[in-house]
Amino acid sequence: MLSFVLLSKTPFIASVLLLWLPVVHAEEPLACRNSLGIDLEDEAPAPAQLDDPNAIQLEAGSIDARIGEPPSAAMTGGVLLRRDDKLAGADAARFDFQNRALYLDGSVRYQDPETQIISRTAEFAYDSGRVRFTGAEFSLDSDNSRGAAADLLIQQDGNLRLEDVEYTTCPPGSNDYLLKAGNIRIDTRNGIATARNVRLRFQSVPILYVPYISFPIGDARKSGILTPVIGSAGRSGNEIRVPYYWNIAPNYDLSLTPRLLTDRGFQLQSEFRYLSDRHSGVIVADHLGDDTITDDSRYLLGLENRSDLGDGWRAGLEFREVSDNQYFEDLGGSLSETSITHLNRSLRFERHGDNLSLFGQFQDYQTLDDAIEPTNEPYRRLPQLGITGRWPGLAGGTDLRLAGELVNFDRDVGVTGWRLNLAPEIALPLRGPGWFVIPSAALDYTGYELNDTLPGQPTDPSRTVPIGSIDTGMIFERVIESANGSRLATIEPRLLYVHIPYREQSDLPVFDTITPDINLVQLFRKNRFLGVDRIADTDQLSLGITSRILDLDTGRELVTATIGQTRYLSASGVTLPDAPIPTDDSSDYIAEVRFLLFKNLNFDFGHQWGTGDRGTTRSEARLQYRPSNGKVLNLGYRFRRDSIEQGDVSVSWPIAKRWNFVGRYNYSFRERETLEQFFGLEYESCCWGLRLVSRRFISTRDGTRDSSFSLQLVLKGMASVGSPTDKLLERGILGYSARLHSENP
Repeated sequence: MLSFVLLSKTPFIASVLLLWLPVVHAEEPLACRNSLGIDLEDEAPAPAQLDDPNAIQLEAGSIDARIGEPPSAAMTGGVLLRRDDKLAGADAARFDFQNRALYLDGSVRYQDPETQIISRTAEFAYDSGRVRFTGAEFSLDSDNSRGAAADLLIQQDGNLRLEDVEYTTCPPGSNDYLLKAGNIRIDTRNGIATARNVRLRFQSVPILYVPYISFPIGDARKSGILTPVIGSAGRSGNEIRVPYYWNIAPNYDLSLTPRLLTDRGFQLQSEFRYLSDRHSGVIVADHLGDDTITDDSRYLLGLENRSDLGDGWRAGLEFREVSDNQYFEDLGGSLSETSITHLNRSLRFERHGDNLSLFGQFQDYQTLDDAIEPTNEPYRRLPQLGITGRWPGLAGGTDLRLAGELVNFDRDVGVTGWRLNLAPEIALPLRGPGWFVIPSAALDYTGYELNDTLPGQPTDPSRTVPIGSIDTGMIFERVIESANGSRLATIEPRLLYVHIPYREQSDLPVFDTITPDINLVQLFRKNRFLGVDRIADTDQLSLGITSRILDLDTGRELVTATIGQTRYLSASGVTLPDAPIPTDDSSDYIAEVRFLLFKNLNFDFGHQWGTGDRGTTRSEARLQYRPSNGKVLNLGYRFRRDSIEQGDVSVSWPIAKRWNFVGRYNYSFRERETLEQFFGLEYESCCWGLRLVSRRFISTRDGTRDSSFSLQLVLKGMASVGSPTDKLLERGILGYSARLHSENP
């Protein structure tokens, strides 16, 4: 969206001229400067120190003043005016006492810390507060922009009028892109600007004409058409989007985006945002009336709301629904949308106090993956009520904790009903410098009221099981002096012992309980299962050791390494339905290592392996080399036994002056096929940039592939034209910085 920035309202600040386009901040700017080459500081002697910063100092080669009727004053031989940090100069000047105006003539120059202006003549009328330049050229140091106006008028109320305007951010001598307007009217009080006969040329080729446009200045918002998007939509053909922004009120707005898909038809996308003292949210509604491929009407509805209800209560509402299971595969714009299997619908209430927190929720899902059987679809929670509490420092230094939950699980297939879980716990934390010991005891109760049970199964089963644990750890530190500076090395062992006796649980349903992948967090959880439908009986000892090396001068972690394992001292008899009884006497080993190998080279490695014949269960590795913001190379590998084995290479690297190569290659060794690949080039000049990206990727859950070619032209200080590619590159290349991107949202 076009925007205007007003720097000042004082008569001498002519930098109000044409800051009507967004400023570009490049992380690595090219050596571009649009200075007009004037430097009045070289001409100006040291100013006298005046108490009033608004006082004007005037110096001239000669002054011819006449006292009489009418009085007059003419200055020749070079004229210089100073007001605070603003300077103006000219070959000659004339003061009109009757109109109380100062006229500058011949090689007029103006300079302040942000702006340079040269013009043929200038007029400063003190009573009317009017400033006028004719034949003006300007440059703005803040964003390397420059331009010209045949006539520029700044009125006392701050409003501006400009005639025959030109604007660019290209350096002098180069007009790779040039914006022209017949006239511009800027209303600074209402924050609105209008322009007529706006033309945009790139490489001398006209690419845009707008007979009339109205846009906000500064941070103000205004209704209007945003930058159109032209590109490829995969299996939907090519697309053209022309967003329209409607600024309904200061706290309400609406975006309407007509979207033409050449192979499917016309889609209307809409997004309504609102904000009040207590409520904020977004409503989304997209509709494709007649998909020419499927012959169906297709839609997406979405609502997100956050509310402050007072007295510590907060509420959140989330709702999403699509017309069919293939909506995101056909009409979505990313791989993350394509992989969506469920859409959440929930209404949440919560209150957090110093000791007690309350939670309530109504939750449902729309399942999008046809491969998910009805018996495996998630349950609706209608409702879910939760409570958590912690009261530290009670008698004898004990802590009292409470976790409770009441849920009604509902589904069209299978057992349904209520579940109540209460788990009070008492702990005695003992701490000292570099060590802690926390013994605790808990009692976990779970009871059910069930419907649609199988014949002979109880409708009100329950389970009560005690849980005892001792959690202890230490931290050893040592300072190491070396030629490279001071280092702090630590060794941090941690030991958790858990005892849970066996309780028969085969008659309990499974509503939301799974066996999670083991990781360093799961290693120190007391229950092997995630969820309360099963509590595993165990006598187990979890041991983990973390070691760190830190640079004391910078605080950076140079090395972090952790390894851990759980040893089972007795066999466990509790399982999920159709799952085998575990017989291992230990968990897999879990190891994670992070190295700062050199200043710009990082290595992360995670590995999970078992003893005996179990071998490697999971492994991940990533090497990143990033010598500067414009250079990054990533090498990655992921392995999960019987599931995934993938390699990934991504890069963003300069290959020549102003040219940059970007690419990613993601390959599955298990399927022996490429999952996603894109390669492209970026070109960046002082005032414009170009991205070309060719992409091939899997776009549906059944493995269907799509190809696309994207071209994006970025005019710095303005907007981008074409198909946006920066989000794809940021998502696919870790550490990539969209330096060219300058489009305002």
